Amino acid sequence: MTSPIQVETDIRKAGTIPSRVYYDPELYNLARERIFERSWQLVGDTARLRAPGHVVPFTLLEGCVDEALVLTRSNDGIAYCLSNVCTHRGTIVVEGEGHLQTLRCRYHGRRFDLDGCFKFMPEFDEAEDFPSDSDNLPSLPLHEWGPFFFSSLDPMCDFREWIRPVVERMDWLQPEKFQAYPDLSQDYLIQANWALYCDNYLEGFHVPYVHGGSLGDKLDYEQYHTETHEWGSVQIGVARDGEPAFDLPKGHPDYGEQVAGYYFWLFPNLMLNFYLWGISVNIVQPIGPTTTRIIYQSYVSDASKLGEGAGSNLYRIEMEDEEIVESAQKGVRSRLYDRGRYSPSREKGPHHFHRLLASFLG
Repeated sequence: MTSPIQVETDIRKAGTIPSRVYYDPELYNLARERIFERSWQLVGDTARLRAPGHVVPFTLLEGCVDEALVLTRSNDGIAYCLSNVCTHRGTIVVEGEGHLQTLRCRYHGRRFDLDGCFKFMPEFDEAEDFPSDSDNLPSLPLHEWGPFFFSSLDPMCDFREWIRPVVERMDWLQPEKFQAYPDLSQDYLIQANWALYCDNYLEGFHVPYVHGGSLGDKLDYEQYHTETHEWGSVQIGVARDGEPAFDLPKGHPDYGEQVAGYYFWLFPNLMLNFYLWGISVNIVQPIGPTTTRIIYQSYVSDASKLGEGAGSNLYRIEMEDEEIVESAQKGVRSRLYDRGRYSPSREKGPHHFHRLLASFLG
């Protein structure tokens, strides 16, 4: 591999990550192994798994990690995230969403309880030291926040610490009551590296230039600011005069400010955008060194506010972002470009992200 990736701690002196991060297949594969296989991922909607016996199979980060998993709710009401690969010969166990009493592999009939514990296997009467713990379906950590399930193959950090900045600022909204809104949910495929898309999200520097006629009309650029945390950051969009804003409770960190939107990013690829109407979730899903799927999911608390404020025209904002990111992807392949510099006042988010990237890829 070429020289290690390093990013200076002092943003006033730092250069950005080298451009090869955005297209080098070796670095992409390293990110899959060192970052995405160890990351916390949003893996499901809690409303889809209410009843005991309900099972929801899924692929973790399809096109990147590609791990077959299944969410289950056992008869005692506990939710689990399990491997969906039979411990006999590796066949997929649950092949469709539904309600089951047990999990049964259709290849040779091996059965498991809904918590993943081995239950029965025909024609194994003569097998010695059977069954053992290795015959159970591996179980992954599973956490709930708001209307979401989160899991990880090999967590790089404690979930509570990872989600803490969101909890501290937004739990007053009772996000667990928000309802999925399929009409505002959509997937986008862009020809750009996943990290380049995150770079663009993580700064408001481009807002007056790229979103001048959309988001820029809603937010006060001079008051737009970023806070960084150990495993993420939040951008706080303050409303222009006359634009709608949150009615923040007393004791809130931003009480007295006219906040139109909160833009949380959690390393490496989750964006939780809070508007007056609810949450717009963006999952940045890598599917190749220069191809990324952006999954938009909307959860609504007050549908009457869907046309108001900073969250009123998300499709246009996404199209503007996609166009500029795809243009940047073409540019970073230039033989004459390697690194840029950071604006100390406007690019704290990308600098923090690059520091985290360097720590895992370096």
